[in-house]
Amino acid sequence: MHRYNSTGMEKIVEQGLLYDFYGQLLTAHQQKIYELAVYDNLSYNEIAEQEGISRQAVHDLIRRTTALMQKYEKRLGMIRRFRNLHEAAEDLTEAADTVKSREDLAERVREIADRIRKDLS
Repeated sequence: MHRYNSTGMEKIVEQGLLYDFYGQLLTAHQQKIYELAVYDNLSYNEIAEQEGISRQAVHDLIRRTTALMQKYEKRLGMIRRFRNLHEAAEDLTEAADTVKSREDLAERVREIADRIRKDLS
């Protein structure tokens, strides 16, 4: 049984996000191995045995694939933008629930809209 600390869980979430956004840019082989490791939670040894490759080959493929998707994120910033839009949506909901005057609400909505436009440009 695997036990994950918060850093381990954060890594899993990050790997999942990278794959959700950039997995379709990988080869079918990279996708299969990555899914077995990240989503099916198989060990490198289990994957190696199942796929008829060495444990080291699995390790290297996961490392290279992760680095490739991180490179895509650095260049394209899709996860960053997604997170920023999610945060803006939360801020809009919070403003709608807490801001009392119409003028203050309008100002807050404009600020959030400016953040969204800036992030999308």
